[in-house]
Amino acid sequence: MRVFGLAGWSGSGKTTLLTRLLPVLIARGLTVSTVKHAHHDFEIDQPGKDSWRHRKEGATEVMVASALRWALMHEHRGAREPGLDDLLKHMTPVDLVLVEGFKSEDFPKLEVYRAHVAKPLLCREQTSIVALASDRKVPGVDLPQFLLDDIAGITQFIIAHCGIETARRGAAQR
Repeated sequence: MRVFGLAGWSGSGKTTLLTRLLPVLIARGLTVSTVKHAHHDFEIDQPGKDSWRHRKEGATEVMVASALRWALMHEHRGAREPGLDDLLKHMTPVDLVLVEGFKSEDFPKLEVYRAHVAKPLLCREQTSIVALASDRKVPGVDLPQFLLDDIAGITQFIIAHCGIETARRGAAQR
């Protein structure tokens, strides 16, 4: 699976950009999944519901399934937080996995940057950042730059950088 990330400080617009990229990538015929890193304790089910009670009583994993979807929750129970590679092993193969967060891990990322967030550029320290998307041109950055509204340009960059079209053409020729 090809993996490409969106990294940036909280409030920079990562989620907004990701949700604008998804339908464009899917309209191009790609299967796309996402991984979102959370920096805090989070709940995906409601306190008091059966699945919540199962986890609170000590289950390592709880699967909730219906005719529309299934979800698997895994409790670490004191084990270390898994890295992105460990998490990807649990996912169904797709053309592209878009990752929001995991900014310290080494995989290609586009930095989402807004000056008003008042945080330093990540790309000055991280070599895994291969492009920058911002609400304005950022001087002194020697990477491809996109305005946040240039969804078509960012989409094409991700596809080209990940070699997705090249891989599809190669598979079609076999």
